Amino acid sequence: MSVFYGTGNVNKTQYSPPSLLYPHTFSFFQMDLKLLLISTLLGVICYSSAQQEGNECIKAIAKSCGECIQVGAKCGWCMDPGFLKQGEATSTRCDELESLRKRGCSSTKVENPQGSQWILKNKAVTNRIKGAENLRAEDITQIQPQKLTLSLRLGEPQSFNLKFKRAEDYPIDLYYLMDLSYSMKDDLENVKNLGTQLMLEMSKITSDFRIGFGSFVEKKLLNPCTGDQNCTSPFSYKNLLTLTSNGQEFNTLVGQQQIDGNLDSPEGGFDAIMQVAVCGEHIGWRNVTRLLVFSTDAGFHFAGDGKLGGIVLPNDGKCHLENNMYTMSHYYDHPSIAHLVQKLSDNNIQTIFAVTEEFQPVYMELKNLIPKSAVGILSANSSNVINLIIDAYNSLSSEVILENSKLPEGVTIMYQSRCKNGVTGEGEMGRKCSDISIGDDVSFTIRITAKQCPKMGKPETIKIKPLGFNEEVEITLNFICECDCHKDGIENSDICHNGNGTYECGACRCNEGRIGRQCECSTNEVTIEDLDKSCRKDRGTDICSNNGDCVCGTCECKKRENPEERYSGMFCECDNFNCDRSNNKLCGGHGHCECRWCICDANWTGSACDCSLDTTTCLASNKQICNGRGTCECGTCKCTNPKFQGPSCEICPTCPGVCTEHKECVQCRAFGTGEKKDTCERDCSYFNLIKVKDRDKLPQPGQAFPLMHCKERDANDCWFYYTYAVNKKSEKEVHVVETLECPKGSDIIPIVGWRGGGHRADRPGFASHLEAAHDHP
Repeated sequence: MSVFYGTGNVNKTQYSPPSLLYPHTFSFFQMDLKLLLISTLLGVICYSSAQQEGNECIKAIAKSCGECIQVGAKCGWCMDPGFLKQGEATSTRCDELESLRKRGCSSTKVENPQGSQWILKNKAVTNRIKGAENLRAEDITQIQPQKLTLSLRLGEPQSFNLKFKRAEDYPIDLYYLMDLSYSMKDDLENVKNLGTQLMLEMSKITSDFRIGFGSFVEKKLLNPCTGDQNCTSPFSYKNLLTLTSNGQEFNTLVGQQQIDGNLDSPEGGFDAIMQVAVCGEHIGWRNVTRLLVFSTDAGFHFAGDGKLGGIVLPNDGKCHLENNMYTMSHYYDHPSIAHLVQKLSDNNIQTIFAVTEEFQPVYMELKNLIPKSAVGILSANSSNVINLIIDAYNSLSSEVILENSKLPEGVTIMYQSRCKNGVTGEGEMGRKCSDISIGDDVSFTIRITAKQCPKMGKPETIKIKPLGFNEEVEITLNFICECDCHKDGIENSDICHNGNGTYECGACRCNEGRIGRQCECSTNEVTIEDLDKSCRKDRGTDICSNNGDCVCGTCECKKRENPEERYSGMFCECDNFNCDRSNNKLCGGHGHCECRWCICDANWTGSACDCSLDTTTCLASNKQICNGRGTCECGTCKCTNPKFQGPSCEICPTCPGVCTEHKECVQCRAFGTGEKKDTCERDCSYFNLIKVKDRDKLPQPGQAFPLMHCKERDANDCWFYYTYAVNKKSEKEVHVVETLECPKGSDIIPIVGWRGGGHRADRPGFASHLEAAHDHP
């Protein structure tokens, strides 16, 4: 299944460049050395900042579609025979999907296979209630789905959901493996009635329960029993009772047992556990919940300890029971812990270590190495063994842990759990859920990713199962390592220079020893001087403009770190990254660069595509362009009448009435007086106010933008002078003389000054001044 990304034709307007292909060149030899160093340093800084993470598709230099899609899930291959530009190597057909689209490869010509999945067996989990109809163990389903197939594209994960539901009244097989060394004499007496009592207690959990019994001591080396002790010589392991639903038979057989002797404190229990795990037919294991109770008051021997008795051969992990007795204890060493873990897991056995308090720390460490195991403290005479088993079973069955078989090389697997009460886990914690009760649903999202194709190119099978359960999910992995178009390839095609290659997926895949886009050269010809001549534009230029390699007399242009940047042309003389920029964007962000010239998008023009042909930004409120007073150039009004300014030529700073229009606001902003003094902040913040000391400091005519000189009189017959203008940024500016000019002999200025400070001089003087002002002609 392939997914293609759509593409559309964008209308372009080409900016007509000057007739010369290279607009400007200059000689570095004529530059000042200091300027050269500065320029070089700035160039390095700018180039470094512009670097992007390398495009893995381009870097791979894939020679075929199959090689391309193996690079990563982002890579696609353009099959269009006419896709490559002059100077581009076959490997440039392999690129990121969006890049291929931008380069003009139609979506129907892009080979981009996608992974997929098919669920082949999806039996729903069993909703079973205790006391309902009897079901065979093989008819009960606790995990869903059971079988599926994944097609993996390298680097593209495939995910699926796995559901687990702990079934009620699920059958249980329990095998009691007991240490019968002399120190366990009291314990043996209490275990003699274990069968019927345990049957009674387990009936509260399941209606289908079976129990078996075996014993162990140590490898048979010497007989330590002396004097009047009633014991037999040590043995490694005996299977005394195959799994049975008859609890009384268990009691009778255990009652017949006698304690044995051994040479040292650690027992040979690992030999016994191994045989119980791998001798399924002898033990009678069914495909149900399998529990192994290991009861002892001592430690254990493991791999390497057999050397004490001259046994050096590693344990082979196979069944060696004859007449229910382990016969190879003298031949094979004790198993290692790792070996034991593997066999217990392979056979879905959950282990309960029932040990005395003295050895509990030792077995707790062992529990940490054996998944789905538990440790319970055995009383001095094993009187609490039933409660210990029930508690351990509840602990084990309330947790589900997923494990998978060995993964093929280059395949990874990730787990995410969704457990009870919204609890989630990832990583290693994503493999398990705890505190599960009977009937609870939990789910896992499993993500499988392939990083490489298998060497043999064949499908692989892996399995996922919950530890301690016999059910599993079987997953077949198919690997997508070739393109669909590969099947239509034409071997020894005439297109590939007289049959020197296979024409497939729009390109030649050359036979060994041949190179070139059409496989036209042999590898022995690539350095011939005559061929190099055809790769120079003229005698004075570098081979392939120093931007490529001469292969078979044809330039193959170098690749850039930035996947968006490319060299092209017969002599690699063109590129798509050295065009004019605007706002630090190539071609202003409104076009693309071809051979160092900008090809502008529709409605854009200019050498850097920074001039908009859209006139909507020039429309005035009356729907006229620039109010009919100018032309729209690059989206901005150019006013034809110099008196008018503003975004749409609506402002006339020198037109009659301007001074009167702004008088009240200038007066309140500059002097705090006038009719708008109380609303000044609200009504008069539309211009920038600049105060000057006298009229000579006011802006004068002749500057870059028109201005109006204004002279206005306030209510006290005082004059104030200011200029009004709109600058190049369309900002309104007012320059005002900071002092009022009042009639001579008048003391109005001090009065105005008092308004702000609230200070009055001596009142008689004040009155005489007012009189003088009043009588003034």
